[in-house]
Amino acid sequence: MSARLARYAGLAGAVLLTVAGYLGGALPDAPLGATPVSIWRTPDGPATLICWLAGTTLLVGAWWSLRGGTPSTRWAYVTAGLWALPLLVAPPLGSRDVYSYACQGWTYAHGVDPYAVGVAAAGCPWLDTVAPIWRDTPAPYGPVFVLLAALAVTLGGGLTGTVVLLRVIAVAGLLLAAICLPGLARAAGVPTRRAAWLALAAPLVGVHLIAGAHNDAVMLGLLLGGMLVVVRRPGRPAALLLAGALLGLAVTVKASAVVVVPFAALAAVRGRHTVRALLRDGGWLGGGLLGAVLVTSAVSGLGFGWVGGLTHSGDSEQWTSPPTAVGFVVDYAGALVGRDPQAVPVVRAVALLLLAGALVVLWWRAWRALRGFSDARRVDGARVDGARVEGARVDGAWVEVARVDGAWVDGARVEVACPRVVLHGAALALVATVVLSPVFHPWYATWPLALLALTAVRTTWFVLPVAVAAFLTLPDGTNLARFTKAPGALAMTALLLTVVLLVLRTTHRPGPTRRS
Repeated sequence: MSARLARYAGLAGAVLLTVAGYLGGALPDAPLGATPVSIWRTPDGPATLICWLAGTTLLVGAWWSLRGGTPSTRWAYVTAGLWALPLLVAPPLGSRDVYSYACQGWTYAHGVDPYAVGVAAAGCPWLDTVAPIWRDTPAPYGPVFVLLAALAVTLGGGLTGTVVLLRVIAVAGLLLAAICLPGLARAAGVPTRRAAWLALAAPLVGVHLIAGAHNDAVMLGLLLGGMLVVVRRPGRPAALLLAGALLGLAVTVKASAVVVVPFAALAAVRGRHTVRALLRDGGWLGGGLLGAVLVTSAVSGLGFGWVGGLTHSGDSEQWTSPPTAVGFVVDYAGALVGRDPQAVPVVRAVALLLLAGALVVLWWRAWRALRGFSDARRVDGARVDGARVEGARVDGAWVEVARVDGAWVDGARVEVACPRVVLHGAALALVATVVLSPVFHPWYATWPLALLALTAVRTTWFVLPVAVAAFLTLPDGTNLARFTKAPGALAMTALLLTVVLLVLRTTHRPGPTRRS
């Protein structure tokens, strides 16, 4: 598909999705508990589903066709903005979470602790718009987002105004991410045009972060802002305090951002990576983060009650979460022999332990690589040993590298290799968090997307799942995983086993040899 055709095919897709939203999106008075069949039987049902499927297909196809890069950075930004325009004026799409945000903001604005009671007990006047599963659940978000939601309620005056302002807040987060991408791309030595296209034009971004107004957009903007400051100004106390504060704000929007912090500490080191330097520079970063968390928790008057709310994020069970899918399969196998193993909670707990181990391993690999860079450094800006070897691996990213003390080092300048290793490690940490978490929603795939776009040379392995995830929900927020529980669980388990085998084979692949 040519670039011009892709631009206007994606725009047509965005327009069709907007039409689907007005016909049968997540409108305040839309019926809850709908199924694909019940939607089809409504007067506008066939048109809704056809527009949704055709629009999603066009948007995904256009994005996929240019995954290798666009004609220019400006072209990528203009096209992503063009696709966003129809979705900016669409009703909420793909989820009803924005109504939960509104009620949680209303709860706090009316003097009730949203971490102590659900929105039903708080008496939110918009309760009928909230999905039943979230009505009795305390807010699972940090105090910064609760403050933002309360601000939207106060200024919005009603439900419509609140939803509009929540979308404005989400778009502001995306704009911050868009501003940060060029600097991060230069630091990592990758083309900005490809990174911007993959991160900003993805269908999940338009549908769920813009039209759906998910707070993940705010988290991503703050996270990328913090990472940009730390990679551009390592070793400088004032800059590291600012970077830590931005990362702390990201964590107090959505706690999943915390997995990036240990990698940001590695990027904070200027010069040789020693334990002493890590404690010194990482300490400034940690101080900024801790300060942001303490200040926002104190200013909100909610303290650390939000930490307890995180335990409710796994209340739903869907096969789109790999650990949950494996638990389902174990339960199905048990039922065949007359047993009821109740495996889902157990597998989820094991997955969280595996996640903790994976995060440690990823951080250690990045640390070892950076230590190797430090040992190989001759003078600032010099090349590493002057050697270039094709097809080696830097924490999963295939680039031209040279081997130094057991670490695969980028053949370009060390100043590019160091940020790239750190950013890629952070991206893989977010991938592990998404894959091993108890719950997966399609917009969770946007967490690692930007960092992978900045670091990974091969794109299909992460672009394909993002493309598939775009088809998992209907415009009113109906999750198709609810209606494919058994086959979905079996397919996800089989896919997980395949991926594990491929990773094991790749891990044991012999490294390249230096060319003479």
